[in-house]
Amino acid sequence: MTEILLDTVDRYETVARGKLDDLRESGNYRTFANINRRAGAFPAAAIGSPAAEAAPDADVVVWCSNDYLAMAQHPEVIAAAEQALRRYGVGAGGSRNIGGTNHEIIALEGVLGEWFGKERALVFPTGYGSNDAALEALSLVYPDLEIFSDELNHASIIAGVRRNRNGRHVFRHNDVDDLRAQLAAADPAVPKLVVFESVYSMDGDIAPIAELLAVAKEHGALVFLDEVHAIGMYGPQGRGIAASLGLLDEIDIVQGTLAKSIGVIGGFIAGRDWLIDAIRSFAPGFIFTTALPPATCAAARRSVEIVRGAEDLRADLQAKTELLRQRLRAHGITVMEDSVTHILPVRIGDPHRCTLAARRLFDEYRIYVQPINPPTVPEGTSRFRINVTPAHTYDHIEHLATALGAVFRELGV
Repeated sequence: MTEILLDTVDRYETVARGKLDDLRESGNYRTFANINRRAGAFPAAAIGSPAAEAAPDADVVVWCSNDYLAMAQHPEVIAAAEQALRRYGVGAGGSRNIGGTNHEIIALEGVLGEWFGKERALVFPTGYGSNDAALEALSLVYPDLEIFSDELNHASIIAGVRRNRNGRHVFRHNDVDDLRAQLAAADPAVPKLVVFESVYSMDGDIAPIAELLAVAKEHGALVFLDEVHAIGMYGPQGRGIAASLGLLDEIDIVQGTLAKSIGVIGGFIAGRDWLIDAIRSFAPGFIFTTALPPATCAAARRSVEIVRGAEDLRADLQAKTELLRQRLRAHGITVMEDSVTHILPVRIGDPHRCTLAARRLFDEYRIYVQPINPPTVPEGTSRFRINVTPAHTYDHIEHLATALGAVFRELGV
């Protein structure tokens, strides 16, 4: 019997190791750098262990963080977390239904709903979870729902859409005519949902929100807009791209994260009270998971309050993004042409060369840029995804552009 069990385990191990070997051979095996951000010193980070903080000359400069406004190190955000931590302790204690609902999470949802001008907001432990769980809930509320999803939507949206057992449709990226044709071909009587993002994180482009919204409403569809990479950076009070176009009121569900411009962790949706309540009541990914800890909610709420009025940070981000774009161009580095946002993707193509370039930047120039390889992006389009923040200096920008130019010339990129 023992021999049979060992043979079975060996078979599982053989398959798993074979899959891992395939990833290594293709250049898509992922390794994680031990990056220890230092509050007050970002974008510098210590490498290896926290003890490395004693040797700041060994720091690297981080160029791929989603902490777009450097709010994770803001003194008032840290203070809000510390105060709540001492008052409530470390964890939430349970799911929202079983002991996990508290003053801090209720206050955070109130601030988020008011920020986006929606009747109600609902907070999730992660941005991935808010997409996945909300979309699954809508498929449970409307069993015959047909979902129309942009082909470049995030993996969290794809996961939620796949949970729909009825109609799943994928329209070409940002292609209004393709969406129109697919909606027109659907049964007019069935409920429909159109889901897309405002800013796409791997290409840095922006969806034609007005046109997509008009087509969706023409066919009686609800609209679910992921503003994860836009909130905090665009629109009045940082409400995002839809708000900058004056269209936020027409979006049925807006989804966002607390882990990027807000600098903490968590996700949320906001919309009409009855719609958010239905998602709250039917989403397994919300019902059966532990709530965000009070200290996290307190930090996120204070960050939101600051970000709403941070026009100086938004202006600084845009100015430094444009400067970095110009300096990269001056050193022969081309940003992918679709990028019109703070996200600056630089295509390398081959995953092995992408990984090697990242290693050279790390070892020789103390620059940390994570290689983005398949399946995150299509085969043959491996790239760096570079993000400047208000915390980066002009010297940082010039150093990055010079180093990238040198490494790319050396590797023949």
